[in-house]
Amino acid sequence: MIGDFRHPGREWHRRGAPEEVRAKDFPDKELGKGIPEGVDDLGRNEGWVSVGTDHDTAEFAGASIRRWWEEMGSPVYPRAHRLLITADAGGSNGSRSRLWKVVSQGLADDLGLRILVCHFPPGTSQWNQIEHRKFSSITQNWRGRPLVSRGVIVNLIGHVRPASGLRIKAELDTNSYPKGIKVSDEVLASVRLQRAEFHGDWNYTILPDNTTRN
Repeated sequence: MIGDFRHPGREWHRRGAPEEVRAKDFPDKELGKGIPEGVDDLGRNEGWVSVGTDHDTAEFAGASIRRWWEEMGSPVYPRAHRLLITADAGGSNGSRSRLWKVVSQGLADDLGLRILVCHFPPGTSQWNQIEHRKFSSITQNWRGRPLVSRGVIVNLIGHVRPASGLRIKAELDTNSYPKGIKVSDEVLASVRLQRAEFHGDWNYTILPDNTTRN
């Protein structure tokens, strides 16, 4: 939550000058929440985080990947023809989300890349490297600090400097991502999805519209 709320952890302050926070943590309707959604590039030890202000949806997840590709991915992978995404089994980009598959089709079409998606099996999200490498470092960096504004959140994320050498870029995303979008069978059938032989419900490829099926 954004505002002068108590945040777990400790931080050094001048004696006698503690930072005051609210006694109750009722959400601030005006400030709302900051929703971090990110990409972790293991090969280059770099990451991207979009801080959303609306809802954590499949469209927001796709927008975060798109921004990473525009800002960080395409400049260093100019000859890429496919993109591998590992994702949790649930959540906004879960394996059972119809909207996530439609969003992935839009990414494939717009970026001109084959989108390979591999979901972690249910109950194994702790294997996801992004949790240990990136978001744990972000949590450590803002421990004990009230997140009083959106700018503070973006700044703290962008200044994460873990011992691993990971570098993160962060940006505020104020776009609207409404919840409750339904995807019909007809729209889902238009997704150019190829399931892998091994657990095709977790592993599949989304083909861009300029690619013919093999």
